[in-house]
Amino acid sequence: MTKRQDTKKFFENLSGAGKSIGVLTSGGDAQGMNAAVRAVVRMGIYVGAKVYFVHEGYQGMVDGGDNIEEASWESVSSMLQVGGTVIGSARCKEFRSHEGRLKAAHHLVQRDITNLCVIGGDGSLTGANLFREEWSGLLEELVQQGLIDEQAAQNNSELHIVGMVGSIDNDFCGTDMTIGTDSALHRIIEVVDAIMTTAQSHQRTFVLEVMGRHCGYLALVSALACGADWVLIPEMPPEDGWEEQMCQKLSENRADKKRLNIIIVAEGAIDSHNKPITTDHIKELVVSCLGFDTRVTILGHVQRGGTPSAFDRILASRMGVEAVLALLEASASTPACVVSLCGNQAVRLPLMECVQMTQDVQKAMDEKNFEEAVRLRGRSFENNLNTYKLLSYRKADSELPNSSFNVAVLNVGAPAAGMNAAVRSAVRVGITEGHKMFAVNDGFEGFYKGQIKEIKWGDVGGWTGQGGSILGTKRTLPAKHLDKIAEQIRIHNINALLVIGGFEAFLGVMELSAAREKYNEFCVPMVMVPATVSNNIPGSDLSIGADTALNAITDTCDRIKQSASGTKRRVFIIETMGGYCGYLASVGGLAAGADAVYIYEEPFDIRDLQSNVEHLTEKMKTGIQRGLVLRNENSNENFTTDFIYQLYSEEGKGVFDCRKNVLGHMQQGGAPSPFDRNFGTKIAAKAIQWISRKLKESYKEGKVFANTEDTACLLGMRRRAMVFQPVVQLKDQTDFVHRIPKEQWWLKLRPLMKILAKYKTSYDVSDSGQLEHVTRVRPKKVD
Repeated sequence: MTKRQDTKKFFENLSGAGKSIGVLTSGGDAQGMNAAVRAVVRMGIYVGAKVYFVHEGYQGMVDGGDNIEEASWESVSSMLQVGGTVIGSARCKEFRSHEGRLKAAHHLVQRDITNLCVIGGDGSLTGANLFREEWSGLLEELVQQGLIDEQAAQNNSELHIVGMVGSIDNDFCGTDMTIGTDSALHRIIEVVDAIMTTAQSHQRTFVLEVMGRHCGYLALVSALACGADWVLIPEMPPEDGWEEQMCQKLSENRADKKRLNIIIVAEGAIDSHNKPITTDHIKELVVSCLGFDTRVTILGHVQRGGTPSAFDRILASRMGVEAVLALLEASASTPACVVSLCGNQAVRLPLMECVQMTQDVQKAMDEKNFEEAVRLRGRSFENNLNTYKLLSYRKADSELPNSSFNVAVLNVGAPAAGMNAAVRSAVRVGITEGHKMFAVNDGFEGFYKGQIKEIKWGDVGGWTGQGGSILGTKRTLPAKHLDKIAEQIRIHNINALLVIGGFEAFLGVMELSAAREKYNEFCVPMVMVPATVSNNIPGSDLSIGADTALNAITDTCDRIKQSASGTKRRVFIIETMGGYCGYLASVGGLAAGADAVYIYEEPFDIRDLQSNVEHLTEKMKTGIQRGLVLRNENSNENFTTDFIYQLYSEEGKGVFDCRKNVLGHMQQGGAPSPFDRNFGTKIAAKAIQWISRKLKESYKEGKVFANTEDTACLLGMRRRAMVFQPVVQLKDQTDFVHRIPKEQWWLKLRPLMKILAKYKTSYDVSDSGQLEHVTRVRPKKVD
């Protein structure tokens, strides 16, 4: 946060001086596009380049004039939280013609713009690539026509293009998520949650049509996130006779006392003969076969609208900064690239490789090679589909394998949104694998008190959308009650444990595995899945619940900023949760557009506070007359939220006034976000499959005996993969006093936040920059 840092590391090889960057949004709009535009503009200006808005997409480039306008730092203020695209988007027929592209080239050369950042779908990006390939020919024509001189043609001889994919359908290969997808899922889930309450009142069946003409991602993930009874997507048409199967499943669910049915249909859903499946057809089917009261809801453009989610703002901000770096580093031989997300990493991929793969998906679907289409859609899509299949179909007891193993599930620590989705997934996958599943109420406390009972398939219906922890959760650790817990494991003959929770869950599994020498009862496979809003668990980049908390923080910051719009010159000091972990404050600050964020991991002193106050005083002289400062609850024992509030109030006298807000427990409550439901569902399913494998491996002479390091693990997301890590090995990576990992990946995002708030800072670019290739062969799964 200080101005005293050495900035040379970053600028030595990356200066934008003398360069001009054009930024445009094209094709269908998507929430988060504005965050991407803002990041490109601010990063571009920060490195010394000129940045131009190209209004109305390619149409604006063809028309020129006022449509191409130089952007200033202030001109992108207040657009982070706005949906759609502020600079406008349009479909443009003219740009598809050679004449249109010639006009566009002329308008760019007039302003020396040779770097283009295109935010749009695959059509927009393909157009950009063609433009780049024709560039030198277009310049020659312009010289021949006397519209530009030789010197101008020489100065602008290379056109560099970097793309970012803005598309709510997530239909672009090469990236796990496109900008706008997460926000569209938020809209869908809000509607589904609302519909579920009315459907339960009346015992209704709802048929919901979501967007996705060629891609079933939205339908698939929303079906996973709400536990839909049936889903229809273009990549996986149902087999012949699906109508009877679907009706049978709906009636079984009703017989199971389930008062509502939800069927989700992608607008491009087809049957195995490539015939469209419409919502009306499904409604007629249900009414004629089952006589259920059935309603159809078509979501339409609601999905494109509204505020971008925290995830989309962060994704777009990261991609925007990465896009500017890619443009600065581009040479004549660099192909046009697209900035993508792989797992938790921003990567650059050749644009045309991604476009080719996206087209191959359609080709595979046209040829009815649906398995290949799913494979080409990528790892994330495939995992979602496999998890949905695992969870959706309830086999008859006679069809289930009988493993004769008993598996217990418990929640430990503070409640986190998404815990219930994880429990539901674990219970159902466990039953499918043939295990008897047991639920433990109230964590380790309930465990030693014997609050343990079998939990069946139907018991967890409707759990995905519930906040908090239905099983009940406590912070009690097992160490003091090992005798009683061992006794309960004996009584209920429990052969494996799944612990879903926060730092206490991590400590608990460590204590149990350490007690194996003394108690044979703990020599069973045990796995911990991280679920805590603080996101402070070693061995995992993300934990269940953190995304929901981030959205709560971002929503509140939006409202608070809005409340200042009538008042000039106001600074808000906001305290977030997280213990000693600064994740929520830092990433929330990036998503909300904060001016400063104080965290424990990055020590600050009175001079830093002073320089931040001066920075805000300067800001108040511009057109942006409000400030936002976030402070993590345990960032410093002396510089409390009250102290910072009083300091800012005193120092800002006559320039700005202050307000403070402690967000508190609202960050832990509420319905889980689509990301948390989906993440919880997938990670718990993977944990149970691991338990099944370990049970088979450790079953000898009629009993389970597992006492090796690799049978007490934490399952976490590490960069690009989900990895099982022995808890013992994570000891060295943990700061137990402050309950945080010693190394935290998100600290790399802090310079982004500072740059976007106009602070000079050093930015480590070692992690980015390498152009990779689209992988067609799946890497082997990491166990």
